[in-house]
Amino acid sequence: MAVTDRAVTDQVGTERVGIDELLERVREDLDRIGPREAAEAAADGALLVDIRYAALRERDGVIPGALIVERNELEWRLDPQGSHRAPEATSHDLRVVVICNEGYASSLAAVSLRQLGLHRATDLVGGFQAWKAEGLPVVAAGDGAEAGDAA
Repeated sequence: MAVTDRAVTDQVGTERVGIDELLERVREDLDRIGPREAAEAAADGALLVDIRYAALRERDGVIPGALIVERNELEWRLDPQGSHRAPEATSHDLRVVVICNEGYASSLAAVSLRQLGLHRATDLVGGFQAWKAEGLPVVAAGDGAEAGDAA
């Protein structure tokens, strides 16, 4: 094994990195946005996608109008060519803002969507917690304010 300052290359030449390094790398290609910018993007037609699991949504609430898609279903629900796509997944040109709890998992999810051809996918810096801290609208989960619930 070859060891560099932050990465390890195994015997077959595959580079292994830690999660912090991976996040740093994938975020270089994302135009991550803050809570106010995400709200403006949604007002301009972007799709906010909440990938938090049910317990967090029940505990903290949801963003009105956000599409609820748990992380393990994300690619299937947002692939515009997929047979299991959500009705909102209309085009590869769709602006998608992925939202997790604190802005970590959403970066990896946004990159995965870009690999499917959703070239405008990005994520929310600080996640749902940053949205809530900014004083932006939040409602109780299950009150019908969500755009959809694929979970």
